[in-house]
Amino acid sequence: MSATWTVFRREWGSCLATPVAYVFTVIFLMLAAALPFYLGGYFERGQSDLQPFFAFHPWLYLFIVPALAMRLWAEERASGTIEVLLTLPLPTWQVVLGKFLAAWCFLGVALVLTFPMWLTVNYLGHPDNGVIAASYIGSWLMAGAFLAVGQCLSAATRNQVVAFILTAAVCFVFLLMGYPLVQEVVRALLPAALADAIAQLSFLAHFEAIARGLLDLRDVAFFTLAIVAWLLACVLVVERRKAD
Repeated sequence: MSATWTVFRREWGSCLATPVAYVFTVIFLMLAAALPFYLGGYFERGQSDLQPFFAFHPWLYLFIVPALAMRLWAEERASGTIEVLLTLPLPTWQVVLGKFLAAWCFLGVALVLTFPMWLTVNYLGHPDNGVIAASYIGSWLMAGAFLAVGQCLSAATRNQVVAFILTAAVCFVFLLMGYPLVQEVVRALLPAALADAIAQLSFLAHFEAIARGLLDLRDVAFFTLAIVAWLLACVLVVERRKAD
């Protein structure tokens, strides 16, 4: 795994060297803190929990994560550094994994920086901290799934704007896979049994189950498998690009 660690440090340093990552972090923290109070009715609910806080995370990730993921490969291709990277004696899967882990850890740091919300809710009342901890884990897992999608689509194009739009569109579909907006179209085209199976792929449904405090192994396995599947797809895309 030394090669993965090398790529991780390279990508982590790249993230910290550009102001864009800091801008994304500040925007995420500001929106994550403001939306529960101004749109989530946090005080009006009169409950000591962070449900309104986590309810906005999927929608924040829908824009923040594609903006972070779009540069992972598209920037390498546009600048020409991908040729240098892929000619190094490193397995492609370790390069993909190193890039993913660096970006995922960066998202994890941004998520940890929201801890004042946790402190605030404990100051105002007596919340179920187990539910809050599970919600943080679920949020990070969902961010990882979004990021894996974005990395794969970033590898498929050299244009960062195209990568951003494709990632946001695909993540939006997966987010609402089990909801009427998507299911009405799916059921009109596919048999009911297949439509029900597709409904189980909803990121939002699995995240909401975890956010209720039910850290079910099936939900954790779903996000883990989603991450692995999209990372494998990314490896195939990069290998195909390398062969071309």
